[in-house]
Amino acid sequence: MNFILHIWRQKNNESEGAFGRYEINVSEDTSFLEMLDALNEQLIELGKEAIAFDFDCREGVCGSCNLVINGSPHGKNDLTTTCQLYMRDYNDDTELWIEPWRATAFPIIKDLIVDRTSFEKIIQAGGYIEVRTGSAGEANATSIEKPVADAAFDAATCIGCGACVAICPNASATLFVAAKVSHLSTLPQGEVDKERAHKLVLAMEQEGFGGCSNYRECERVCPKGISVSTITTMNNLLYQSK
Repeated sequence: MNFILHIWRQKNNESEGAFGRYEINVSEDTSFLEMLDALNEQLIELGKEAIAFDFDCREGVCGSCNLVINGSPHGKNDLTTTCQLYMRDYNDDTELWIEPWRATAFPIIKDLIVDRTSFEKIIQAGGYIEVRTGSAGEANATSIEKPVADAAFDAATCIGCGACVAICPNASATLFVAAKVSHLSTLPQGEVDKERAHKLVLAMEQEGFGGCSNYRECERVCPKGISVSTITTMNNLLYQSK
């Protein structure tokens, strides 16, 4: 398979960036990140600087492989991270445009790598449960209704990749924040902190993310299928805290 790649190159957040043009031939069974690995090997052999891109687990768990491919965060497939893509997914494409997340709150470090420290600061504002640590308690000691447990578990699948921010016209992190609030505040152990929703939303605003305008694009591109119903849950908790 032959591809023409247009890849965003940028030295750092202060410098201007531009798309670089590259050509590569790979097997259809090559993963998307393996394709970038192969391209970097070619560049290094030619004495050119390799393309910087982020990854860790390559199993769709960590959320580090944050790339926008042909205008879509994590590529064209639903419920899929970039590292889970294969080049056969682009059988009908001859050119690919690859760029980083675009958001003021996600400054570019280099090329395709962005700084998502802002997400960490949101979590530090209240994304935890203040309970006694130590040995695990009896699993059935606290009764939790199954719908509540299921909803909390679904929200907990958020990997914090930032695709919701990248696709949102407002660069809002509302879906990410709502997932964390729904995960922690709807469980009995998390109900103690009545201000969690307010603290996380405030931190989101302070980090420079935009507000939610109900475009619902965030739900469409989320690799874990986080529902916008979590935003409703968060808003209810916000009103209750007033």
